[in-house]
Amino acid sequence: MTSDKCNFLVGSQSIMLASNVSKSAGEENTTGSESACSYVSVVFPITMMATGMVGNSLALILVYVSYRKKENRRKKSFLLCIGSLALTDLFGQLMTSPIVISVYRSDLSWERIDSSGNLCAFFGVCMTTFGLCALFMASAMAIERATAITNPHWYSNHMKTSVTKQTLMVIWCLVLLFALLPVAGVGKYTRQWPGTWCFISTGDREVPGNIFFSFTFALLGIFSLLVTVSCNVVTIRGLIIRCKTKSGTSQASKHWERLTTETVVQLLGIMCVLLVCWSPLLVLMVKMISTQVSSHECNSLEESSQPSSVRDVQLDCNFFLTAIRLASLNQILDPWVYLLSREILLRKFCLVANAVSNCSLEDQKETQMALDALNKQNQGNLQKPQSNKGDL
Repeated sequence: MTSDKCNFLVGSQSIMLASNVSKSAGEENTTGSESACSYVSVVFPITMMATGMVGNSLALILVYVSYRKKENRRKKSFLLCIGSLALTDLFGQLMTSPIVISVYRSDLSWERIDSSGNLCAFFGVCMTTFGLCALFMASAMAIERATAITNPHWYSNHMKTSVTKQTLMVIWCLVLLFALLPVAGVGKYTRQWPGTWCFISTGDREVPGNIFFSFTFALLGIFSLLVTVSCNVVTIRGLIIRCKTKSGTSQASKHWERLTTETVVQLLGIMCVLLVCWSPLLVLMVKMISTQVSSHECNSLEESSQPSSVRDVQLDCNFFLTAIRLASLNQILDPWVYLLSREILLRKFCLVANAVSNCSLEDQKETQMALDALNKQNQGNLQKPQSNKGDL
């Protein structure tokens, strides 16, 4: 059913072009339609929802256990940020993925599950809220780490758990108010290609405040990325400087070097994940706003006399769908790059590395002992003929 609907949405364009183009051109366009349909699959939302729920649930459990044990105020603030981010990503998955899966099960017909159109507005609010909240929470944690490294005295005196809670609440409230602007008449949420999700309309200039709303979303996202990357770079630089000042052969120096290495690797992973997941969508939104193009136009491709133009539109539709999937992938990767990778994977790696090194040392000792025994045996064998010769 889904594949038939996909072929109708994209492949019907080839039928409309049949009277205007040659047979070969029509075959090429049909091939392009089939490749476009490969992007439309229920496997993507199901896989992303399952993996996102597992990762964020593990992160929440680990944060809860660690938060009850920690007495350090700094560590509690960090755990609060991580827990809030994991909870935000988990709710984002739970509120949007089931709707997408339901649309796929309805043969890609949004009207079957949302005849009033209110569900589309709800979906758009969720996408905007959970997307911007994750970005701003990442920026808040980056600022917190940079402040703790560059100005530890001020941080220890002023940074309290209550301040962290208030900051997280302010982020949530402000982002939610911004996401509700289209509901109040400023901007618009529309169904996007292939009709299974709703998001900000980027090309509709007739809607009051639509350009302002969509452009502000893109600018806020880009600003958040720049803040996160800048603060992480400052943190990495501060860690390296402090590591050099604490260099030595003591156990405390080695522990600091190991902690610095883990933190630098984690921060680099955070920056790479954020840039890869969010940059394509934000840059594409700015481009679509400037060219007055919206992804919802892909749902009703108009007849065109040039097959190449149709293929270009299909490529744009597929690229926009890939960009939003990458942004959603950030909700899955967040708990791993922020917490699980450091608490579990790095520890396991260190344990394995120590085990391998210990095994290597034991093997060397066993090999050396075997060589010593063999040398003694050879020396004994050489002495026996000499003693026998003396007896003769």
